[in-house]
Amino acid sequence: MNTIGRFILRFLLVPLGAMVAISVGAAVLAIANWQAYVALANADPDLQENYFLALFFAGPALLALLSYSAVWMVMLAAIGVLIAETFAFRSWIYHAANGGLSAWIGWWLVRNMGDEARFLGNPATIVAAGLAAGFAYWLIAGWSAGFWKPVFHSPPVSADGVAQV
Repeated sequence: MNTIGRFILRFLLVPLGAMVAISVGAAVLAIANWQAYVALANADPDLQENYFLALFFAGPALLALLSYSAVWMVMLAAIGVLIAETFAFRSWIYHAANGGLSAWIGWWLVRNMGDEARFLGNPATIVAAGLAAGFAYWLIAGWSAGFWKPVFHSPPVSADGVAQV
């Protein structure tokens, strides 16, 4: 595949990987904070009448509550993705660590928000969501990072037919 084709492929895969990573991170946070959602729903009797709607909107509500920290987390992760794309870092460890570290730094920047950050109380949960998001990004786009470096290539062959490493 030529360089232009790889660039177009990266142009499509990187945003797709980012969307999947954000969704996976939000799902991990929603699952980890499920008991807090239930307690919040039980605290409001009117909400119990619309329990299905509360369950349906739990994920987006979490994203709305965490939007400020999510902006920091995504921005920091984007810097790591830019580095990976520039230097063709394809390690799942790099991408998972990028997600976990950017989630932790994002949490650290907004940890004193008070009641607005009630779902951000446990940094281990935040880091776990970041690790899962980074791994999900790697599954979609990170394993083939770098548009200028081919993913599958054979080593050059000398004139006598021996592969040179």
